[in-house]
Amino acid sequence: MAHMGPVELMLLGRTLMKIGEQALPSAGGGERTVVIVMSDVYDHPGTTVGEVAVRTGLPQSAVSNAVARLRSVGSVLAGPDPADRRRQLLHRNPEPTARQREVAAVDITAAVAGALGEHRPADLTEVLAALETLGRHLTRH
Repeated sequence: MAHMGPVELMLLGRTLMKIGEQALPSAGGGERTVVIVMSDVYDHPGTTVGEVAVRTGLPQSAVSNAVARLRSVGSVLAGPDPADRRRQLLHRNPEPTARQREVAAVDITAAVAGALGEHRPADLTEVLAALETLGRHLTRH
């Protein structure tokens, strides 16, 4: 087995992002940014748009647009900052939304099979099991 170094790990991450984007039911484009912003808000409850922009490296306008989409579907809630009532603090909605239920129900098998190609269909079960293991150990939500 070849050594998995930092560059290979980054390339694998990019490949997994592309597979995820293919499997994700479209909601009008910009899904990658929305997922990045949602993940950051979930990891940092009580954060602001500006703080998300700094942590993610995304432009503040892109973060604002993603937050607006997330708020419109109910995935992110916002409330006034007690220290500065002009600022909004962002939080995860503890209740699953219709969009979250829709996305959670998606079967990624076809997208993973497409990435493997016609020459390696026997590897599909192994790869799906590996992804489940990685997800269980490396993701927080």
